[in-house]
Order: sequence, then C-alpha cells, then structure tokens
Amino acid sequence: MLNRSDRPSPMAGEAEVKYLDGDFRVVRPGAFVRCAVTGLPIPLEELKYWSVDLQEAYVNPEAVLQRHFPNAGRRPADDRR
Repeated sequence: MLNRSDRPSPMAGEAEVKYLDGDFRVVRPGAFVRCAVTGLPIPLEELKYWSVDLQEAYVNPEAVLQRHFPNAGRRPADDRR
C-alpha cells in the first residue's frame, strides 16, 4: 500500500516554460527545465538564467557566455604561436 508521500509528484518531469523579461511563465507543469548548452536539468526553483530572444534556459553564467559568445577566450589561429 502506498503512503501519500510514495506517490509520484504531479510536478515531476520536464516543464515547458515561456521566458519573459525578468520572469518566466510555466506553460506545462514540471520540476525542471534543461540547460540549452549543457543539457543539465535545472530545478525551476533554481532557474536564474535564460534568454527571452532564444527562449532557452542556462544552468549558470558560464553557460550563458558559452552560448552567446562561443569564441570568447579563444585567439584566432593566426595569433597562436
């Protein structure tokens, strides 16, 4: 027999989210979204970084930089010696 706490949460699984300026709206309930760069799950209560234009989430500031500035920190091949 299952206890109340043994039931799977109706919020389990991946959420569908509409990213807004300074906020987001949950379109389909879930517990997390995936980082567009790393693929890691991000619990909704920990979601801090996203792109309104691209409508995608990021796990941390480094993922934001990697997405928007993929060549940052890399020198052109001609400059390597």
